[in-house]
Amino acid sequence: MKTEVKKLDSTKRELNVEVSGDLVKGKFEEVFNQVAKESKVPGFRPGKAPREMLEKHYSGVVHEQVLKELVPAIYNQAIAREKLDVLELPQISDVKLNRNNLSFKAVVEVSPEIVIKNYKGLAVNFKKITIAADEIKRQVDSIKEARKVETLDDGFARGLGYPNLAELEKTLERQLLVSKENQERQRIEGEIVDALCKGLDFKLPASLVNRQAQDLLRQAKLDLAMKGVARDKIEEQEQAILAQVQPQAQKQVKVYLVLAEVAKKEKIPLDDHMPAKVMEFLLREANWQETA
Repeated sequence: MKTEVKKLDSTKRELNVEVSGDLVKGKFEEVFNQVAKESKVPGFRPGKAPREMLEKHYSGVVHEQVLKELVPAIYNQAIAREKLDVLELPQISDVKLNRNNLSFKAVVEVSPEIVIKNYKGLAVNFKKITIAADEIKRQVDSIKEARKVETLDDGFARGLGYPNLAELEKTLERQLLVSKENQERQRIEGEIVDALCKGLDFKLPASLVNRQAQDLLRQAKLDLAMKGVARDKIEEQEQAILAQVQPQAQKQVKVYLVLAEVAKKEKIPLDDHMPAKVMEFLLREANWQETA
């Protein structure tokens, strides 16, 4: 097998492939024998017709089947041989096949080349999370207003399923703490991502951006439907929503690709858990600094 890779731009490659000899001949024989077993030629029992007659009647069918089986197999071998990190199905063209040779061209989209050097020891600023008494009071007051009660006492707490007012306040404090911890975790992760992506400028693969934008569009349409917006109204807004989510899709793809590059360097599997695993690694390796 001969392969040649041309770099069209930072995310596209043209792969020229040619195979010849026994591989092609063998595939033709394999497919021809299969067709011969299943063919029905008038005057002959299945599989008993002369070769020249089968060639005359079924050469086109055999040719198409060889293409169908051989091109994907050879393509997969070629991208493995050239170590191409292909993102989407290829655009196959210039296919030429005879009984001895197969050649074709495949234009593929690949991950961009991303050079990340300083991803360990990223600065993380954190602060201790506390819950002030007035925050708890505001929560209790909001419940009081929602339930239209005048007195905050143990009876009020028991009506909500707590033995007394003190236990209700403790529960509200825990809920506030969890909420603040989640917000702080999101802020820290955002800080890590911003530091990691700072100064990295590369072309985003159009296929990944389009796919992510479509996912965001589907979610936005579902959210509108859940709010009771009519289907025709949602469809009218589709293009506007798609344009609106485009920047978000671009950012998400960029972050994913950068995290994937760290994963490759650290031998972290590129599966569905990759982003979370890489973030855990980056947080472990970060330079944590407490702020007031």
